[in-house]
Amino acid sequence: MIVIEGIDGAGKSTILNALGVYCRENAIDAVLSREPTKGQWGQKLRDSALKGRLSLEEELELFLRDRAEHVQSLIAPALAEGKVVLLDRYYFSTAAYQGARGADPQEILRANEQFAPQPDLVLLLDLDPCAGRSRIQSRGDTPDAFEEEEALARVRRIFLSIERPYLVKLDASEPSDSVRQKALQAFQRVIDQKPRLD
Repeated sequence: MIVIEGIDGAGKSTILNALGVYCRENAIDAVLSREPTKGQWGQKLRDSALKGRLSLEEELELFLRDRAEHVQSLIAPALAEGKVVLLDRYYFSTAAYQGARGADPQEILRANEQFAPQPDLVLLLDLDPCAGRSRIQSRGDTPDAFEEEEALARVRRIFLSIERPYLVKLDASEPSDSVRQKALQAFQRVIDQKPRLD
């Protein structure tokens, strides 16, 4: 399982799509997904970003429910079938975003790792929040309640504080081709180490 993390505007969707194309071109059976999902719990979180944020406790509860459903319905079955799962956000985002609101990031990581499969690789796209907001606005979007610059600075600090042996930090301020190439190289190293199911 490969997870792409980072603040809003860091280029996660671009890298996810690039990895998806790479998998198709190299006959790698892959499933692409994102969190929050479009399921009942994930949709409530998505709606709250536009209509007004929920309390911290409500957000944490919905993320846990959404992720548990995601693991059960898509992630675990795909992994069991030997597929590569590519995710745009996972529980590291919950640790960073809800941690920025006052929750304990380490406790969030611990709670999620009790039931959610740990990834083989996390690509952390690191970007200054000011640049992230500029990218959001340049694509015609209005930053939502999760994308305030001061909050994103706290989110970034938490992301950078997470230490896992499978986490690779990429400088998302570099040219997009360079970031994509480094992401693909890290992905290929992981794929080369994984046994293929026939």
